[in-house]
Amino acid sequence: MKIELTHIKKQFGAVRANDDVSLVIESGSIHGLLGENGAGKTTLMKVLSGYQLADSGHILLDGQPVRFGSPAEAIRAGIGMLHQDPLDIPALTVLDNFILGSGGGLAQKRAAARKELRRQCQRFGFDLAPDALCSSLTVGERQQLEIARLIAQGVRVLILDEPTTGISAPQKALLFETLHKLAVEGLSVIFVSHKLEEVEQLCAQVTVLRQGRVVGAMSAPLDTDRLVQLMFGQCLTSATRPSLELGDVALELQQASVHTYRLTLAQVSLAVRRGEVIGLAGLEGSGQRLFMQACAGIQRLATGRLVIDGQDMTHQPYCHFLDRGVAFVPAARLEEGMVPGLQIREHVALTRDGHGFFMRWPQVDEQTRDMIQEYNIVGRPETLVQELSGGNQQRTLLALLPRNLRLLILEHPTRGLDIESSRWVWNRLAERRREGTAILFTSTDLNELVENSDRLLVFVAGQVSAPLPARTITCEELGYLIGGKGV
Repeated sequence: MKIELTHIKKQFGAVRANDDVSLVIESGSIHGLLGENGAGKTTLMKVLSGYQLADSGHILLDGQPVRFGSPAEAIRAGIGMLHQDPLDIPALTVLDNFILGSGGGLAQKRAAARKELRRQCQRFGFDLAPDALCSSLTVGERQQLEIARLIAQGVRVLILDEPTTGISAPQKALLFETLHKLAVEGLSVIFVSHKLEEVEQLCAQVTVLRQGRVVGAMSAPLDTDRLVQLMFGQCLTSATRPSLELGDVALELQQASVHTYRLTLAQVSLAVRRGEVIGLAGLEGSGQRLFMQACAGIQRLATGRLVIDGQDMTHQPYCHFLDRGVAFVPAARLEEGMVPGLQIREHVALTRDGHGFFMRWPQVDEQTRDMIQEYNIVGRPETLVQELSGGNQQRTLLALLPRNLRLLILEHPTRGLDIESSRWVWNRLAERRREGTAILFTSTDLNELVENSDRLLVFVAGQVSAPLPARTITCEELGYLIGGKGV
């Protein structure tokens, strides 16, 4: 199916998300859509997939004009979108989520749906248990379920928005293999990303957006330096990581064990000093999130002790951890980090002290404007947080953190961010280090782990390695350790 977008315009208040965008996607191709965070990529794809209506412009499918009022209409026309956070219902089973959206509700013939799910899984090499709860799946498995569901519904155009964010290397390899197979079968694939190496590996044609406009296009073989210049308007130099003298112990775990019904971490001992950065490496679901939640006071220890800045915090409630200067920044920004439906200024009001019983809104608005300017957030005090791009949501989360933290715990801090935004995040975290904040973070990007950590912990199926010096380990060696070799 050939797609033509002509003169698409979409505006949110004063922000022009798409400003006269035109591009063509050929049938049977994998087309990359590149751009920094906030460039308008996701908005354009939401227009194409029926999630949003364009203010003006036209969509042509095989030369025929179409206009979608909902995602369901787009799917019926053969266009489906896999969002950065897959759309599913965690409390339902894999099979129930597979059935949803296909008409007939959950009461349709489940035996036929189960057979079709298994057929799609066999076709693409997915390993999905129909009766497992969707909440038990990794991000990569949730993506696989969404792909199987959309293909079963007959889509001929598959849009993927930052699909490799938060998935493991084996899952990424399987995803790329699946996309190549779909293109060979004649489907059109639109791969939305900011990761140049993935676009170079996967796409035959690339279109670059910047500030809502098409600024260039390129066919393989791709010129990486030229793409960077198109994305950011300049060439980016490599960042250097300054050395820092570490302070006293900020976090200490003594023979700590924590477990859920799915996973157990046992007998973990670790001391983290002020200003130190500890990277947590491992395949998704290996225990990093459970470890971080325990250090933040969200999960309680089963055995052992947890000490923050010399004070025993074992079995203390989460609010006491907040009082001691511990902060946790989750990967799920809207689901766990912020409140959809609230404005930026309302988040500032919730997180800033000193307002008393009555809210002083002029003071809140002034604080919000200062925060927006300091953190370069593309938005206004009255902007709803769900209307921000992923990069601006992350900037907002970091801006809302209190000063003088003892321990900052971040889950995928640059998830879905472009090169420039990722560098901005780490510059801000470097400022925190200089102020004496100890940092724990996890990432699926091995380069990010090696380049930004002082020491590394490797998690393999609930087992935790001894701390490893990051400066003496390569990404290849770290990959072997994550795979279970030598841990």
